[in-house]
Amino acid sequence: MPADGPLRLAMGVEYDGSAFRGWQIQGDVRSVQGCLEQAIARVADHPVRVHCAGRTDAGVHALEQVIHFDTPARRRARSWVLGTNVHLPRDVRVRWAQPVRQDFHARFSATARHYRYLILTRDTGSALLRDRVTWFHYALDLARMRAAAQALVGEHDFTSFRAIGCQARHPVRRVHYLEVAGDSTLCEIRVGANGFLHHMVRNIAGVLMAIGRGDRPVAWAAEVLAARDRTSGGVTAPPEGLYFVRPDYPGHFELPQVTPNLLDLGRWA
Repeated sequence: MPADGPLRLAMGVEYDGSAFRGWQIQGDVRSVQGCLEQAIARVADHPVRVHCAGRTDAGVHALEQVIHFDTPARRRARSWVLGTNVHLPRDVRVRWAQPVRQDFHARFSATARHYRYLILTRDTGSALLRDRVTWFHYALDLARMRAAAQALVGEHDFTSFRAIGCQARHPVRRVHYLEVAGDSTLCEIRVGANGFLHHMVRNIAGVLMAIGRGDRPVAWAAEVLAARDRTSGGVTAPPEGLYFVRPDYPGHFELPQVTPNLLDLGRWA
């Protein structure tokens, strides 16, 4: 790390996205980025601009979003964490802070990203988890969902699973894994890829939920993928059940890697 001059600092950030209009600063609306920049600036004693591993939409949560920013300020890692948290609202928390090399970039250095989608399937919604799970008042056949999910693993054109307004330059992504876990009342869709398109996880969840309910055959997931047409893909699942879990980085950056079990959270339902 440089002895003088700007220091690049990375942070792991957790947030409940329920009351945010998303990650990115958008005028006067409440954003995660805006809250973090204001809080970090209080500790750094200068304005900062933070960059994140993956932007999240309104209502989407993060277990370990990774950000970075540059600063001439020198503080201990613990001081960055505690000082920033003092100035943050209760629905955002910095979990760790660590100096990184100047060539680290929270977004462009990431080699993969991981998401979870949590679905509560029971007759009534949850008062405790109303903004943290998607309530689906129909039973889901997890075996059908698992079988359908296999068609989406690998490198494909995911045009059918991207939002109409998605601004990504190309629709090809490599899905490393797509798993369905849980039981008769709580289902977790786990997915990791080299990158994601806008609404891609929520659109995958919508297709798998339709198959799990029995509205569509198992082969429908492969048919939607092959169509390369968003209008063939069905409903976009709600944002409440979606969690950005973490990004992956090359080992030489030596950043923490955490994979919490969301099914443990859902047992409160």
